[in-house]
Amino acid sequence: MTDNTDASVYDVEIEALQGGSADLGQFRGKAVLLVNVASRCGLTPQYAGLERLHEQYAARGFSVLGAPCNQFLGQEPGTSEEIAEFCSATYGVTFPMTEKIEVNGAGRHPLYERVVGFADAEGHSGDIRWNFEKFLIGPDGTVVARFSPQTEPESAEVVAAVEKLLAG
Repeated sequence: MTDNTDASVYDVEIEALQGGSADLGQFRGKAVLLVNVASRCGLTPQYAGLERLHEQYAARGFSVLGAPCNQFLGQEPGTSEEIAEFCSATYGVTFPMTEKIEVNGAGRHPLYERVVGFADAEGHSGDIRWNFEKFLIGPDGTVVARFSPQTEPESAEVVAAVEKLLAG
């Protein structure tokens, strides 16, 4: 694995969930919480917290960015349209979503190549462990924090990291 943790994620090319470029460059100068998401996972209810976090901090230059992934027990099997419909109808998701990608292995998307070298508070770096692993990305496009899949989006540690980043 190449350590690309100092390279900006905002330079990576990736498609949006429903086609066309996701244009990560739009996030330059902002804070982003990148999350590999899935619609049929025990952690799927985290979508609600992710949406609330997105709404709470959007005006201050923050966005959640969902990256659907089907690598963990096939828990994101749907088409782009099915994923978008599920997220909107079930959780009212308004934050941007990328195309369905792989986050581990030989097919790992370059976006995740740029972030997996960053260690979380417990020292875990490398492969994504499960759906809903979270990476807080700073305005310069580099990772500043990593959170385990079980860490709730509105947990004190995530909120504190977002607040600190937005405070400059």
